[in-house]
Amino acid sequence: MFARVGRAVAHHPRLTVVAWLVFAVLGYGLAVLGVHGENLFERLSTGAPGVPGSESSEAFAILDEADDSGPSLTLVLDRVDPADPDVATALAPAREDLVAIDGVVSVIDPLALPDGAANPAAAPLVAQDGDGFLVVVELAPELSPEDQEAALDEVEARLLDIPSDLDAVAPGVTGIVGGTTLIVEAITDQVETDLRTGETIALPIALLIMILVFGGFLAAGMPMVGAVASIAGGLAALLGFSYVLDLDSSVVNIVTVLGLGLSIDWGLLMVSRFREELHHLVDDDGGARSRRRRGDGAVLTAIERTMATAGRTVMFSALIVAISIAGLLVFEPPILRAFGAAGVAVIVVAAATALTLVPAMLVLAGRRMIRPSILARVPGLRGILARTADVQTEEGIFSRLAAWVQRRPWRVLLGSLAVLGILALPLAHLELRNSTTELLPAGSAQREFVETLARNYPAASTPAITVVAQTSLDEATAWAATLEDLDGVASVDPPSPVDSYVVIGVRPATDDPGDAVARDVVHQLRALDAPFPTWVTGQAASQIDFTAAVVERAPWAVGIVAVTCLILLFLMTGSVVVPVKALITNTISLAASLGVLVWVFQDGHLSGLLDFTPTGGIETYVIALVIAFGFGLAMDYEVFLLSRIKELVDQGVPNDRAVRLGLQRSGRIITSAALIVIVVFAGFVAGELLVIKEVGFSLAVAVLIDATLVRMLLVPATMTILGRANWWAPPFLRRAHGRMAIRH
Repeated sequence: MFARVGRAVAHHPRLTVVAWLVFAVLGYGLAVLGVHGENLFERLSTGAPGVPGSESSEAFAILDEADDSGPSLTLVLDRVDPADPDVATALAPAREDLVAIDGVVSVIDPLALPDGAANPAAAPLVAQDGDGFLVVVELAPELSPEDQEAALDEVEARLLDIPSDLDAVAPGVTGIVGGTTLIVEAITDQVETDLRTGETIALPIALLIMILVFGGFLAAGMPMVGAVASIAGGLAALLGFSYVLDLDSSVVNIVTVLGLGLSIDWGLLMVSRFREELHHLVDDDGGARSRRRRGDGAVLTAIERTMATAGRTVMFSALIVAISIAGLLVFEPPILRAFGAAGVAVIVVAAATALTLVPAMLVLAGRRMIRPSILARVPGLRGILARTADVQTEEGIFSRLAAWVQRRPWRVLLGSLAVLGILALPLAHLELRNSTTELLPAGSAQREFVETLARNYPAASTPAITVVAQTSLDEATAWAATLEDLDGVASVDPPSPVDSYVVIGVRPATDDPGDAVARDVVHQLRALDAPFPTWVTGQAASQIDFTAAVVERAPWAVGIVAVTCLILLFLMTGSVVVPVKALITNTISLAASLGVLVWVFQDGHLSGLLDFTPTGGIETYVIALVIAFGFGLAMDYEVFLLSRIKELVDQGVPNDRAVRLGLQRSGRIITSAALIVIVVFAGFVAGELLVIKEVGFSLAVAVLIDATLVRMLLVPATMTILGRANWWAPPFLRRAHGRMAIRH
């Protein structure tokens, strides 16, 4: 089948390239430019991940349905005395301007009240240190989206001018404008900025690595062209998903990075195998057919062989990576399902570019793919490229490394496991979090806005824990008085009626709304036998519900992915031992990667180097993503290595020699692909959104560990120790494999 696809592409290479060009232009036009009216980034959402049907989500839904107010913006003024009558005089014109804006229904500040800041009703709007106050502007709820956006922009601009209006009477006054709409905008804008930053860093370095791998620009550029087309297709797919799913802002960067890395991986494999096959064909016929036009002779045969071998490997790898990520669809939280669906879509696009676009470009390039590059004529580069771009040598650094491992397999095995175990140790004190504005960089205006409200205006800030009670105000007030006796509760806000419910704000004795103290208060509140129905929500409550939902479905997700991967690897190798060993080694490798993630981001090591502020834990869904994506990438490299070893074993090569030659033939591709993927992920660590940093860093570490300790040392050691037992299977399974095998 793959050879037939290769022939079809070989006969229509220009048409294939033009089709992908049109597809890429359309993808970028729709997703990035929004030529149809709205781009992808304008359709993203943000906020703490929730679980439909959970107690925290039900409470939030009750509050949301009862809320009939419009959007609002708040100006936090600092270094200004609200009791100064000159300040009230200077603020009056701004208040009038704000009221005059179409759509504004109220402008609230302490200076507009009788007796100004001295009025007891003004207390929530005055800073605790008396050195600032709030100006809150609310819009009408019935505004159209266009009118609402215009009004918010006008209100924000006027609020930002107020500090300059007050500067004459309050020198040094500063102000920050914030609100829900601005927080969402800040996070989505940061996503777009981080995406550009990551691509700007990653793509040039990845191209340089591939120039060293292939020895020239022509071969190196092909996986990059495939990656660019893959990104376009992935963004277009995400735009489509945004109309049926609520896409969190982090989905775009993380899924795009995955597609970019895999596209380069698979493109690199295809180009490398084509050059290898073409070298063999040209050497065999002595170059006699070198003058034939492109698409004939050696080039056509090389494409067919490449598709029949590397193409099959790409398809198998894509299938197994897609299954690993599709495991996220089992979970109940929408954000994980969105990652799963979007991830599978991007993988399909990346595989399609590797199996059609890259082969078409190879056919068009023809024999130029094996000619010495102009770079080989540069003094000093010739020797380097001769070693890094070699695709023909049967003996080299990787075969020598395998031979070294095979002379001492038990020591290498135990040493590798010891290192991986040490790296995994921090995982024992993992803390899970569901953060919101803490994900923004420390210098973000919106993060500073939220932190300032919590610090100086506690009465105006949302309590960390909210209890929704279905009862009368009197009953709720009597019950709320007992809540202050709970361990870890600092204060309880006066209950307030909301439709047929009563809302009680509970403030734990901590500045961290998601730490162990806050979570313990949530558990105590939920354990109380209230005389009426209650729902507890807030960051800590959402965090508890989210974690419980993930833990509940995790066995199903792990089981489905594990069984499917075992079956696919069996169909590929005909062995029961190799698939089981792959699952075990990948699990150990992932544990080590997660341990490093905890050590760096939860414990705060490298916070200065990586420029982030620790939140005291790891985002819950980051753990799920790292396991799913990291497992998929590990299986990707496992397939690369096993496909070459199995190819040799099927040719009758003894196990140990097959391992050495297989590592030599695939090691260069694995390490090069891994290095490129590490660069891609590391490029996104340079972004500022914390969740992107965590995922990028952890996946870069996962690939580094897998491509070095696991693929280069642990796998050769275990395969040497097991010997012929690597390929064992019960007789009935051997017969089944004979009928259904996936062979080159």
